[in-house]
Amino acid sequence: MTTVPTKVSSLRPKIGSIPLCILTSCYILVFCNNTFWQKVTDYLGSGSGPLWALYLAMLALFVAAITPFSTKYLIKPFLIFLVVVAAVASHFTDTFGVVIDSDMIRNAMETTPAEAQHLITSDFLTHVAIFGIVPSLLIVWTKVDHRTFMRKFFWNLIAILASLAIFGICGVTYSREYTAAVRERRDISKSFNPVTPIVSTARYFLDAGKEASIVVQSVGVDATVKSPEPPINKPRVTVIVAGETARAENFSLGGYQRETNPRLKVANVVYFPNTMSCGTATATSIPCMFSRFTRSDFTHAKAMANETLVDVLAHAGIDVAWFDNNTGSKGVADRIKYVDLANSKDPRFCQQGECLDGIFLDKLDDWLDHVKGDSVLVLHQLGSHGPAYYLRYPEHQGKFFPDCRTPELGKCQVGEIINAYDNSILYTDYFLATVIDHLKARSGKIATGLIYMSDHGESLGEKGLYLHGTPYLFAPSQQTHVPFLTWFDDDFTKSMDLDTSCLRKEATAPTSHDNLFHSVLGMMNVETSVYEQKLDVFAKCRSGNS
Repeated sequence: MTTVPTKVSSLRPKIGSIPLCILTSCYILVFCNNTFWQKVTDYLGSGSGPLWALYLAMLALFVAAITPFSTKYLIKPFLIFLVVVAAVASHFTDTFGVVIDSDMIRNAMETTPAEAQHLITSDFLTHVAIFGIVPSLLIVWTKVDHRTFMRKFFWNLIAILASLAIFGICGVTYSREYTAAVRERRDISKSFNPVTPIVSTARYFLDAGKEASIVVQSVGVDATVKSPEPPINKPRVTVIVAGETARAENFSLGGYQRETNPRLKVANVVYFPNTMSCGTATATSIPCMFSRFTRSDFTHAKAMANETLVDVLAHAGIDVAWFDNNTGSKGVADRIKYVDLANSKDPRFCQQGECLDGIFLDKLDDWLDHVKGDSVLVLHQLGSHGPAYYLRYPEHQGKFFPDCRTPELGKCQVGEIINAYDNSILYTDYFLATVIDHLKARSGKIATGLIYMSDHGESLGEKGLYLHGTPYLFAPSQQTHVPFLTWFDDDFTKSMDLDTSCLRKEATAPTSHDNLFHSVLGMMNVETSVYEQKLDVFAKCRSGNS
């Protein structure tokens, strides 16, 4: 009996390892770097000599970098890894305009499944299948023709040297144009796939490894509370609301044409219209806001190595607690009472693994009812976190329609996205005003104050950008200009010896996240060596300092 040989193997295309590296490089450069080439073309000009030379130079550089990995058992897994990473990264880069730097990797590592589900959409899966899985299967199917070791070493060396020579010639020829582009448009190189996400991931894990051995240093152990004069015979309570993804541009308190703050407008708050954030993502901004470091001095490692505002308050004998409806305190509340509300199952507020910020209100009442001395409570909002803005407010409380009701922003008109976002700001207005009402209701028993500051802003399509997390160096104002406001009842105002008319005038001056640490210490009359009066926004309007 004779066996008919299969012809399947003869159908498999055969290719050398170097040509396969070149083809894969071409694929990644052309199909997974749309944003990169758009930015380059905008700067260098369509069809220009520097543009065509850059295509050739980047291809040559890619080939030079990949060719050393073209050994028999490594080449396919390595090329598939590059293709899949480039496909995943290009979806977020092309769809939202985000830059996948080490801060963005930190955000991804610290996110929750509920938050991640809004990004793992059908569009994302389709994109990865077409641009990642299909070419990977082709790489698997292709039969690679390998040379003997010495011949491979020789030809690989020739390919690498030739590629580097081409890269060098192109670079030298148009060095002036490329140097100017890198200097003036630093966002260009940051959008190059898959180099940026791979390098950023490696940098994140290196930093995380170093931070794992950090021992937290005490801060403000000398803190004490100075008694108000005249004395206030009741506990003094501050509620700090750490906002999420609220941008000042969409706060009507700051001049936005739409009325997104109708309740706060009549709540006698003081609004600071010129406030800048420390970062453009929660993982950076929250630790920075609550640290004693200014943005210019701040690093994530410093934040990990030093106690925070809430620790200093605790050292002063103030009762401190943190209620969270977000992705955690980012280490800020590690040494105080911490309550995670994000996983609550209350059907009034929670669905799809997330809760509206109204989940805080019952817990706030209970906490206020048990206040016995000077206290500070931090409420970390979910706020306006995207891309599922429509889940940040009850539909019946929205007033801007039609609103985008999907996390796949590409399926909505820009106006619909803005409507959904503005409705989320409107809900924050309701939430803050309701917190103030709850504080007012207890003014007979406690002196109360509130301070609200958002962690960062949000892009809603301006300059092709969506969401947040753009490196601060070239982040747009929509991501760095944030809302900041305060409210005090009469007794709290007296306890601070504060002139509110003066504060309203001073509120127009530039402020930032640098001010939160020292301003809260000032609010609570805390004296400590780490307090800096010049960074306390209330200092100029307290009678003792005027």
